[in-house]
Amino acid sequence: MTQGIQPENSPNQTMTLDSQRFSAVVAREFSGKARFVFVRQVAGTYASQLAGVAISVFTTSVIARVLGPEGRGQFAVAMAVGVLGVQSGNLGLHASNNYYAAKRPHLLPSLLGNSLVVSLGLGSLGAAGAGLAFSLWPNLAPVHGKLLALGLAWIPIGLAYLLTVNLLVGIQRVRAYNGIELAKRILNLLIILAVMAMQAVSAESLFVASVLAQVACTVLAVSELRKFTSVAPLPSLLLFRQSLGLGAKAYLVAFLAFLVLRADLLMVKYMMGAEQAGYYAVAGSMADYILLLPAAIATVLFPKLSAMPAGKDVLRWANKVALGTAVLLLPVVLLAALLAHPIIHLLFGNAFQPAATAFVLLMPGVFFLGIETVIVQYLNSLGFPRSVIVAWFIACALNIGVNFWAIPKFGIAGASVVSSACYSLMAMLILWILRRQELAVALPATETDQ
Repeated sequence: MTQGIQPENSPNQTMTLDSQRFSAVVAREFSGKARFVFVRQVAGTYASQLAGVAISVFTTSVIARVLGPEGRGQFAVAMAVGVLGVQSGNLGLHASNNYYAAKRPHLLPSLLGNSLVVSLGLGSLGAAGAGLAFSLWPNLAPVHGKLLALGLAWIPIGLAYLLTVNLLVGIQRVRAYNGIELAKRILNLLIILAVMAMQAVSAESLFVASVLAQVACTVLAVSELRKFTSVAPLPSLLLFRQSLGLGAKAYLVAFLAFLVLRADLLMVKYMMGAEQAGYYAVAGSMADYILLLPAAIATVLFPKLSAMPAGKDVLRWANKVALGTAVLLLPVVLLAALLAHPIIHLLFGNAFQPAATAFVLLMPGVFFLGIETVIVQYLNSLGFPRSVIVAWFIACALNIGVNFWAIPKFGIAGASVVSSACYSLMAMLILWILRRQELAVALPATETDQ
């Protein structure tokens, strides 16, 4: 394969899709001028995420106003069908795509071929199977008619988008990834406004707008990836099996993390009722906004670490980036805690003030979870070791178990304290695993010196 990748952190240097050469260049440059490029990429990713959130909030507001409560509810449920299908059907392949594209970029054509087959082939089969089940047992269907069909159609399209954009991150086309992510939200809003201008507003027509935006940006991602392959994107069964094994571990980590971050909200709903769940949902949403910064850092860091040859240099870089994250995140967390009450009053009104206390109690855990989100990328770059899965399982079991006692006794304040403690525990476990890994990395060098 002769087609080269022109990395964003080296605009004047052509780099072939040869794994060893790619890794060597990344390792050399990441310790030199690419420090600045890394910061620039993180800043760009963070800025695009903030802009995306702003556009999404505005789009949601527009949809709610034009559809009303009932139509908005139908739209949201149909979207949930599609999103749930994507989340449950991706098999962790988005993470393995990112990993293999970074570590073995010569596999890009096969990774792209596998992504298209899995998403459009298996994703379509899964959607058809779900549609058949809903037709046989219509009482199980959350929505019906065209909205259900559209929600199921979202599954293969959403899978294709998820898998392809993660390949872009893997080959370190961060700017292209950010641009496509932002373009998807902008295009979605523009199509919705066009539908409104044509006076063809309905839950179905607005959902079609979202589908069209997703399709267009998936095509854009595939087109961008094709620039770096000189052969057709043909699937590889052997590579799929390898990706599936790695993806299964990443999938399990993501599932356990989801339970740790979201199970408490469901428990509050069932134990305390919808009103208290509403307060806690606001606190959790605001905490998610704080975590956008470490998430942006982790997005850029993971493929860079995966591409570098394993050793002390990689670990040293991971530690430095984690320390930098802590320095950046600490004032944000402190300021957010101090301003929680006036911010919630401004955004949601005085009726939601109970959410402020829950948000403040989440902040210590959010700080440590932000550090964990970054530093764990070193372990993930080693192939998602089982020790990380065990750590998430411990945090998940404690979070759910202790909340059975804390929520009935202390309400949403108890849920916040338990979650904050479990987030902090997760960070401590990862740091402990990392310390053991650090000793293992240092051991060969010690033996060599002797």
